[in-house]
Amino acid sequence: MQHLIDTDDLSDIQLKSIIADAKSFKRQLPPPLLQNKLLITLFFENSTRTRSSFEVAGKRLGAMVVHLDPTKSSTKKGETLGDTFETLSAMGADGIIIRHEFNSVPRKLANKNLTSVINAGAGNYAHPTQALLDYFTLLEIFGDLEGKRIAIVGDIVSSRVANSAIRLFQRVGMDITLVAPKPFMPDINLKKREKLDDELLDNIDIIMSLRAQLERHKAPIFEDYDEYAKEYCITKERLKNRDIVVLHPGPVMRNIDISDDMLTDSRCKVLEQVKNGVFIRMAVLKALLLDG
Repeated sequence: MQHLIDTDDLSDIQLKSIIADAKSFKRQLPPPLLQNKLLITLFFENSTRTRSSFEVAGKRLGAMVVHLDPTKSSTKKGETLGDTFETLSAMGADGIIIRHEFNSVPRKLANKNLTSVINAGAGNYAHPTQALLDYFTLLEIFGDLEGKRIAIVGDIVSSRVANSAIRLFQRVGMDITLVAPKPFMPDINLKKREKLDDELLDNIDIIMSLRAQLERHKAPIFEDYDEYAKEYCITKERLKNRDIVVLHPGPVMRNIDISDDMLTDSRCKVLEQVKNGVFIRMAVLKALLLDG
């Protein structure tokens, strides 16, 4: 295993190994397995959780981690991304962690076969480590995910998190329902609903809420975020006493995606996802840079 562009790159054995390593690292931090390895983070889009999580993961494994800010790099002088990547590879980078607005960029860089490439989120298609940490979080709660029912709620068509999750969750046998207004709904063959109503809530185990990305849509769908929240915000009033696990990749738009009081509810696992993200990314780095 040299690159991680999407979870489809992982064999079943590799997937199980990453989960096992993450579980082990969560129990007890390992020795500096990646001592003397050099990682470079290259984020062309803003990130708090993913970038910080990768940097913490690399440092916990003993790697040197360098962040290159594209806004201050030679890409602003006309250097191509390919040239930047080749330059960083020539400096001895053992892995480059990249986030980019275009779906195809991580795969194109990986195809150069100069160093390991890890996709930290590209376009609206793939965010593999987020899918893996969500999977890990749910495994800790349920043990077996075969047949577990999840509703993915929000701006699904714009969400790389949702798209990566859908592919992985289908692979492990989960029952997926997409909940969104039509302009937010992708054209894929899954169960779809426009309303987050009681009938749906009575028949699911998990909700994955997504950030409402109204700015990505040219035509107005809602007059404002408050109007969106009336239909799709996850609240205690909406869930009542149902035993439903609530996930969100962050950043959470408070009282739009999930209400303040729901964020502090024991059913909401947002901070556990953040915690698990470090261990999953440690496991991914080990798989790429040590296990080969």
